[in-house]
Amino acid sequence: MNQIDRRQFVRNLGVSTATLPFLVGLPSLGLAKTAPRRQRLVVMFSPNGTIPKNFWPDATGSEFELKEIMKPLEPFRDRMLVLNGVNNKLQGDGDRHMRGMSCLLTGIELFPGNIQGGSDTPAGWAKGISIDQEIKNYFQSNDTTRTRFGSLEFGVGVSDRADPWTRMSYAGPNQPVAPTDDPYQMYQRLYGQLRDRDSLLSVLDVVRDDLRRVSRSISAEDKRLLEEHAEFVRQMEQEFGRADGKSLISDPPKFEVGITNQNDNVPRLSRMQIDLMVNSFVNDFARVSTLQYTKSVGQARMNWLDIKDGHHGLSHEPDKNADAVDKLTRINKWFAGELAYLAKRLAETPEPGTDGSLLDNTTIVWTNELGKGNSHTLRDIPFVLIGNGMGFQMGRSLNLKGAAHNRLLMALAHGVGHRIETFGNKKLSQGGPLDLG
Repeated sequence: MNQIDRRQFVRNLGVSTATLPFLVGLPSLGLAKTAPRRQRLVVMFSPNGTIPKNFWPDATGSEFELKEIMKPLEPFRDRMLVLNGVNNKLQGDGDRHMRGMSCLLTGIELFPGNIQGGSDTPAGWAKGISIDQEIKNYFQSNDTTRTRFGSLEFGVGVSDRADPWTRMSYAGPNQPVAPTDDPYQMYQRLYGQLRDRDSLLSVLDVVRDDLRRVSRSISAEDKRLLEEHAEFVRQMEQEFGRADGKSLISDPPKFEVGITNQNDNVPRLSRMQIDLMVNSFVNDFARVSTLQYTKSVGQARMNWLDIKDGHHGLSHEPDKNADAVDKLTRINKWFAGELAYLAKRLAETPEPGTDGSLLDNTTIVWTNELGKGNSHTLRDIPFVLIGNGMGFQMGRSLNLKGAAHNRLLMALAHGVGHRIETFGNKKLSQGGPLDLG
């Protein structure tokens, strides 16, 4: 209802416009403002390229079939957008793994530096902000979309090393954002302060009861002072969000204790992180998140798939090595399975205050730093989008025929209403955001 309609409605009720502020909160009158939609972005990363023949659909348009790697995503085929032909065209310092990783979400070159990789020139960190942090800042700049954390960066098996191979999120030039790859640490970050708050609230309960009891046996003047103290207690309770005695819309997930952060526990750590992410969305802690599996040049050994070789080493094997192709296909299919689990959890979780699900308002972007591991190509970077958070026309496979990935990053910003004209390298932003509507 616009402002003119509101005034006419008030006149029809026979009350003055001065009364409007006291009426707008009454749901039965229909004057309350509609809450804005909670749009979300999740970027999921897996490393070392893919096996193109087992990944990309043969057909474009809506009549496409999923190849072996993406078979786990079949339940979400109608909510999926497969984008072939998107290239990382950035040149300059650093090897392709470094540029593939640290330029993936920033769309801009690396600074010169002293980190040597491959046979290329050494490099440093990226020269600009990443799209996840750009969108986070956009959300945080508005009271209606601001959240407690803004963004949350989850990792699985990333390692403690910090270099351009391990970081894809950047708060700005030379400002890499480290993912948290220990779910217990992430749990403490999300819910630790809430425990402290609940402890304080329990103390306030005792204080309030004591004040009430004391008030029965003191003077009128002291009662006035005591009432000021009681009012302070009420204000503190309100400050800590205790309107209905509940601190969260959804309670934190229950975790088994003692899951160590090591290679063989990656499957369990992955599910713990995903469950934390979904719960953080329900409680509106953040509307932007990243989920980074290992790192560029990652050597995880997928023992749970009965694969003993390091992932990066396998990715360098030639195409004629059928055993390596089979193992890499199974590795990438496992990543697709984790993406399917994330999408399923979002789809089965109701969006608070609506009849839909979290997936109705979330767009997941699954990507990689390379198109193909053994050639280190930055062409045809895997980009798969799942969800309905940005108004894109889903259920399609597209070939963008060499479009710069900067234009995709711009499309993500435009999808949440952030109408940027360029992102990262301005020359590679020419043509504007990809039209995915």
